[in-house]
Amino acid sequence: MSQVMDREQQTGAPQTAPETPPPPAPETAEKTSLWKKWKGMPRKKRRKIVRWFITLLVLIAAGLGVWKFLSTKKGGEATEVLTDVVQYNSITSIVEGSGLTKARDSETITIATTGTVSEVFVSEGDTVEPGTPLFIIDSDAARTAVDKARQDVLGREKQLNALLKDVAGLNLAAGYPGKLMEVVDLNPGDTISKGQKVAVLADDTRLRLTQYYSYAYEGMIHTGQSVDVSIPALMSSLPGTVEAVHMVSRITPEGTKLFSADILVENQGALSAEMAASAIVTVGEETVYPYEPGKLEYYRTGDLTSTVNGTVLSSSLVDFLQVSAGQVLVRVDGEDSEAEIFSAQQSLEEAQKTLETAEKNLANCSASASIAGKVIGLTMKPGDEIAANTTVVTISDTSSLIVNATVDERNVSAVQAGTMVDLDQWGNTAMGTVESVSLSSTINNGVATYPMVISVDNAEETLQVNSYINYKLTASENDNCLVLPLQSVRTVSTEEGETLTVVYVKGDRPDNVVENIMADETIPEGFWPVAVEIGISDNYNVEIKSGVEEGTEVFTQIQSANPWGY
Repeated sequence: MSQVMDREQQTGAPQTAPETPPPPAPETAEKTSLWKKWKGMPRKKRRKIVRWFITLLVLIAAGLGVWKFLSTKKGGEATEVLTDVVQYNSITSIVEGSGLTKARDSETITIATTGTVSEVFVSEGDTVEPGTPLFIIDSDAARTAVDKARQDVLGREKQLNALLKDVAGLNLAAGYPGKLMEVVDLNPGDTISKGQKVAVLADDTRLRLTQYYSYAYEGMIHTGQSVDVSIPALMSSLPGTVEAVHMVSRITPEGTKLFSADILVENQGALSAEMAASAIVTVGEETVYPYEPGKLEYYRTGDLTSTVNGTVLSSSLVDFLQVSAGQVLVRVDGEDSEAEIFSAQQSLEEAQKTLETAEKNLANCSASASIAGKVIGLTMKPGDEIAANTTVVTISDTSSLIVNATVDERNVSAVQAGTMVDLDQWGNTAMGTVESVSLSSTINNGVATYPMVISVDNAEETLQVNSYINYKLTASENDNCLVLPLQSVRTVSTEEGETLTVVYVKGDRPDNVVENIMADETIPEGFWPVAVEIGISDNYNVEIKSGVEEGTEVFTQIQSANPWGY
C-alpha cells in the first residue's frame, strides 16, 4: 500500500490496480479439479484404476448374460413364469349366443299349377282364424290335373286286380285258419292240374255242437246266450255260446217235441271233432239239459284245390299242420308274376299320392286358413296370373315363438327343459324357457354343440319373427368352490393313451404326480402334474372339484419379459 502511494506521489497521477480473472464455472472447475487430480496421479495408480473399471464392466455384462440365460424361453426370448393359487370363490357358468326366431305354428300355401287370381280376402298383417277365407284362384290346370290323376289311379287299380286274379292260382293259400288233413304228397317238379284236390282244410279254431232241447223251453234259449259245454273226454266244462236256434220239430220215441241249437266252443288246442259233448243252459234258476249228448264238429271244412295247371315249385302240405289265413301252402311256377304285382302295387301307390297332391292343390285354389295367426306374406292381388309352384300366402302364429339355438358340450349336461333364458332382440327383451335339448351333436373345430329349442311367449308381439335374437342363460353356478384360472388347467395324454385333466403344482414332488405325460409344451422346473376333476366354468375360471387343496400354487403360463423394461 505504501508503495502504491509513493508511485502516485512521484507521478502525480492515480495508479489503477491490475484486473483479477473471473472464477471458473462450478462444472468446469470440478472437471478441471478432477483432471488435475488425474494428471497429478502417478501413472501406476492410474493404470490400476483403469483395470478396476474394466473388470467392473465385465462383471456387469456377465451378470446380465447369466440372467438372460436362466430366464430365456425358445428363440432366446426373455420370459417370466406366472403362477396362481387355488382359492375358494364363486363361479357362474353363462351360456350366450344367438338363434333364429320362428313361429311355433305356421302355414304356407303354394299353388302347384298356373291360374288367375279371382279374389283376395285378406291383406298382409291381417289376423285370421281357422276357416277364414283367403283367396280364390281360377285354375283349369288344377282341375285337369285332378281328373288325370283319378283316371290314372283307376287304370292302375284295374291292372293290379287283373294281375292278382291271374296269379291267384300260382300261390295256393289257406282261406282261413285251421289244420290240414288228407294232404297229397307234392314235391318240387311235380305236375299239378287245375281242379286237383291237394288237401282238406278244417277250421278247428272253434268247434260246433248241435243240441236238441224240449219245446217246453221255447223262447228261453236264444242266440248269443252263454252255456256250459261238458267234455267227458277232458273231464271238464268249457264256456260256449249259442250261435243259432232252429225251431225244427224232432219227435223222440217218447213223444217229446224238440228244437235244435248250434253251440260254438272256442278251441284252446285240446278239442277235436267227434268228441262227445253236452251243452247245459241255465234259464232263470232252472238248469236245462239237452235231450242227448252230441259230437263236436269243425266249424267249417273245405277242399284246397289248384286253380291252374303248372309245375310245383314248393309245397308245405303236411297232415295236421296248423296254418293261418293267407298262408301259402303250394307254389306253382310263375314267380315273374309276383314281380309284376309288386311293380303294379308301387305304381298304384305313386298314382294315389299324385292324386292326393292334385286334390290338395285344387283345394288350395279356394283356400281358407287352417290355423289362427297373422298373414306375414302375401304375393298376389286380383287379376294376377300365378305361375306354377308359387307360394302365395304365409300365415304364422306370432304369439308363440321358438328360438333354434345351440349349447356346447361343457354346459349341455347342466341345461335342461324348463331352464329360464334371457332374450334380447335389438333392445326388445323377453324371458324364454328351454323346451328341449337334442342328444345329437355337431362338431366344429373340435367342439361339440347340441341343438337347443327355446320357447317364448310373444303375445305382445314385441319380437320379430324369422330374425336373429341374442340369448343368455345361467347353466350352473356355485357360490363356494375351489377355482383356478382356465389357463392353469390342461388336458394331456399319457404314453398309455389315457387322457387326463391336470394342473402343474409347485414345490416338492407330490405323491399323486402323473407319470409318463406326453406334453406338447415346456413346463418350468419345480412344477409337477397332478390330475384334477373339474366342474363348471365361466369365461375366466374353472371349478376344481378334487385333486388339489386350497392354497396350492400352480403353474399358469410363461409370458415374455424384458430386463430393460420395454
